Amino acid sequence: MYTDFADEHTNVAQPKTSATVTVRIIKSFQYRTEKSLVLHNLDLTTTTVKNLKGIAAQAVQTQSGWKPYRNVHLDTLKLYSQAHGAKTTNLIINLDNDDWILDDDDKTLADCGFENETEVSFFNRTLYEDFRRNPETNWD
Repeated sequence: MYTDFADEHTNVAQPKTSATVTVRIIKSFQYRTEKSLVLHNLDLTTTTVKNLKGIAAQAVQTQSGWKPYRNVHLDTLKLYSQAHGAKTTNLIINLDNDDWILDDDDKTLADCGFENETEVSFFNRTLYEDFRRNPETNWD
């Protein structure tokens, strides 16, 4: 039987040396303000957490469309979801699993469990901790 769909899941269809990763740049947890930065052809075996922070921060500072985000001190990465994995019910960030916060800047993304189509949040840690204590939104 012929189908147009591949049997292989997208998270393993691309090699770890040429993955697509989505970085959710979060400006405000309270107002659910975030914008996604899609990075293609990322080598997960050599790119470190520190490198990914630098790539994302550089994009925010230099690419068009990011001006409202340039005044936020972005310092923390946290896994949001992986392709074909469970997703959180919180639309802005995964408040569960604080062990998903990537605190070791020297670890490679592959060592952190990244695969093709992984989504990761990039945010200000102080604003995140404040939001965890009082997870109310004002986006109405």
